[in-house]
Amino acid sequence: MGAFQYTMFCLLVLMCFGERLNEPAVRAIEDAERAWLLYISRKLSVFFFFPAVTKHLFRGRLRDAHALRRRQAELFVPLINARREYKRLAKEGRPPTSETTFQHSYVDTLLDISLPEEGNRPLTDDEIVALCSEFLNAGTDTTSTGLQWIMAELVKNPAIQAKLYDEIKATCGDGEGEVSEEVIHSMPYLKAVILEGLRKHPPGHFVLPHKAAEDMDVGGYLIPKGATVNFMVAEMGRDEEEWDRPMEFVPERFLEGGDGVGVDMTGTKGIRMMPFGVGRRICAGLSIAMLHLEYFVANMVKEFEWKEMPGDEVDFAEKREFTTVMKKPLRPRLVPRN
Repeated sequence: MGAFQYTMFCLLVLMCFGERLNEPAVRAIEDAERAWLLYISRKLSVFFFFPAVTKHLFRGRLRDAHALRRRQAELFVPLINARREYKRLAKEGRPPTSETTFQHSYVDTLLDISLPEEGNRPLTDDEIVALCSEFLNAGTDTTSTGLQWIMAELVKNPAIQAKLYDEIKATCGDGEGEVSEEVIHSMPYLKAVILEGLRKHPPGHFVLPHKAAEDMDVGGYLIPKGATVNFMVAEMGRDEEEWDRPMEFVPERFLEGGDGVGVDMTGTKGIRMMPFGVGRRICAGLSIAMLHLEYFVANMVKEFEWKEMPGDEVDFAEKREFTTVMKKPLRPRLVPRN
């Protein structure tokens, strides 16, 4: 799990700041993000209640939170300023000062934002730091968790892994080189494997809580205005009334003739699974998360045969962390294909 997390975090740092950083720099950002996420999830919920009072009672917690945010700023602002310089040089038609600088980044889009309702002002550095932190946190644990569950299923189901490898080989051949982003879109079985993994093992078993805007009747139950509402994401994907053999890993259900054909994860045609939430507040990273999962699964299966390790068998018991992870982390044996 740690290897999946670190790999995903490295990719997101590159996407965020447009710079290929060395391992110590990435680890420093990772430590700062982890400390921030742990603190806000464990210590700041008290401010949801009577903030006018709790901000005085727990001012030490606020002080610590500000210190953690300053640490993020110390790491992020130099990288943000480097993108400002990169954009200035690009506007002047001059090359970047570093060979590890990439053409596009998430920070570039933030630097281009102006707020018309506030006199067209640009985002402040503090606002950009907060948005970068959100970008890194939102995409790391969720995707790496989904990746681990999917690979665990492929380890436990070698016939499915072999079928996926046959599709990869038929599409890309036996030669060296990665499975590119362009070709994974032409692999229906690969997408079926990803969808089946997200159906059976959604990284988040709940979405963010919502509040009912008005009294609403749902299936004969009154949901009163102002009530907090959440959704049992995992139970939806494992519902025996909606899915045939829901606790089995069957990617074929998302191919022609299967009970998952045409399933709409956005919820516009009925909700049968919602690993990314649905509606107006559906996860903004749905498309990039699907791309990352397809890309990593395809390349890992192309390069290695993933086998169960004797004495370290796959255990599908769950544990709640930021996401719902494997209680016993995946420890497979990797056999190079070539």
